[in-house]
Amino acid sequence: MSKSWESYNKQFRHYLKIERSLSENSIEAYCRDVQRLGQFVESTFGGLSPLDLSSKELQTFVQTIGELELSEFTQARMISGIKAFYRFLMYEGQIKKDPAQLLEAPRLGRKLPDTLSFHEINQILEGIPLGEPQGHRNRAMLELLYSSGLRVSELISLKKSQIFEDIGFLRIVGKGNKERLVPVGKDALKYLNIYQQEVRSHQDIARGHEEYVFLNRRGKKLSRVMIFMIIKEAVSQVGIQKNVSPHTFRHSFATHLIEGGADLRAVQEMLGHESITTTEIYTHLDRDYLRQVLTDFHPRNQKNA
Repeated sequence: MSKSWESYNKQFRHYLKIERSLSENSIEAYCRDVQRLGQFVESTFGGLSPLDLSSKELQTFVQTIGELELSEFTQARMISGIKAFYRFLMYEGQIKKDPAQLLEAPRLGRKLPDTLSFHEINQILEGIPLGEPQGHRNRAMLELLYSSGLRVSELISLKKSQIFEDIGFLRIVGKGNKERLVPVGKDALKYLNIYQQEVRSHQDIARGHEEYVFLNRRGKKLSRVMIFMIIKEAVSQVGIQKNVSPHTFRHSFATHLIEGGADLRAVQEMLGHESITTTEIYTHLDRDYLRQVLTDFHPRNQKNA
């Protein structure tokens, strides 16, 4: 990629971090998409800079990635990154017209991953061996994921000062450093207290990690990968044949609330969704559930009626 593209991408990275307060993962993804566009432009159109591109060249890029064996979600994310890049150039006054404005991403079907039933959640939690050194920590973490619908990044970044046990709330710092208060259940608090008092208090904690709640055996903050591994092991222990990740607990949290009749706005607030439309993905599950209730219990819909 030419120095021109590298320079603008570097400025874009700074903008995403300072102005937009995006997570490091989002910043990396956006900048990687711009890098791919720059490499494509150099190989296809020669020495055009980002400021020289028209909608025609960008459309060619979109068509090209559409011919690759990429998922619709990957294509949509790449196009979203390119559109964000050109909005940045407009914002900075580098261009007067946005060539990416009319780019269209593939239409995505809103599909949720596997959701665990309440019985399956209990199976997993009860199956964690508390006699093992990290058992109480793992139980507390999974209880929190389900009790409060946390993202994995929010779980591993949780600090002692964010727990307000007296009122039963957590102060969560979510995407874009936005804060929200999330209620936490009695069982989750119970296992959190056991972990902190009986396990964590006896650990040697690494310098700089003293405030983090959940620590590995070396006294350091846990990684995302470690949480995935812990969950895979816990699910395997009880023989559940589903693809379960930390996000599955978050989805199950939201699904069970909606099925129980919770207000959509309240669920949005607890999940930390910026837009209500993101939360609305769960309402179709509620409709499916209600439709099944009608089929099972309404006298005119029962097969033997």
